[in-house]
Amino acid sequence: MTIHKEGLKILFILLAVLFAINYAVKYYFPEVELAHQLTLIASLIVYLLVLQFFRNPSIQIELDDKLVLAPAEGKVVVIENTVEGEYFKDERKQISIFMSPLNVHVCRTPVGGIVKYFKYHAGKYLVAWHPKSSTENERTTMVIQNPSGTEVLVRQIAGAVARRIKWYTKENDKLVQGQEYGFIKFGSRLDVFLPLDAEIKVSLDQKTKGGKTILAELK
Repeated sequence: MTIHKEGLKILFILLAVLFAINYAVKYYFPEVELAHQLTLIASLIVYLLVLQFFRNPSIQIELDDKLVLAPAEGKVVVIENTVEGEYFKDERKQISIFMSPLNVHVCRTPVGGIVKYFKYHAGKYLVAWHPKSSTENERTTMVIQNPSGTEVLVRQIAGAVARRIKWYTKENDKLVQGQEYGFIKFGSRLDVFLPLDAEIKVSLDQKTKGGKTILAELK
């Protein structure tokens, strides 16, 4: 288990702020021991909560070009046929995963292959489960073409709290299945768009593990 690079600066600043708060409480209320203890306990709880958010566990990926892996840890909140209007512009199977603040927020590639399309969109910060968040919120769209030529689209979506999307890839990059390609700070959602003949392997409300849970099998 390691701490993700996106959290190092935040954790350092938070540590400094909490130290200053504890110092101020002791300075202004030197004889109120209960206040010292409660402030310290509250500071530890806050720091540990933020620390666990940025955890980055190491995992082993079982590569398989026929399988689509979950791009993140979370809960399946959407499985439906829908029209994907940005890249495919036709009907696709959509699987959406909601990430709570307690989940690991590393974003992983659902399939391996070449990045055929990548675009960042500035936008709103509607709650992640809002129907329009997929098309109106701040987001990134990435399309990967696997070795057999099948294209899979994965979309990072910011939410009401998560307003920091990070990505580490660009068009024409070659990605390995399960590879880390981004991070979303403080919870949000990822959408995956698949061919209509893909065989779905998950169900609504199922918990997922990024790079481990099999979302679907490609024909």
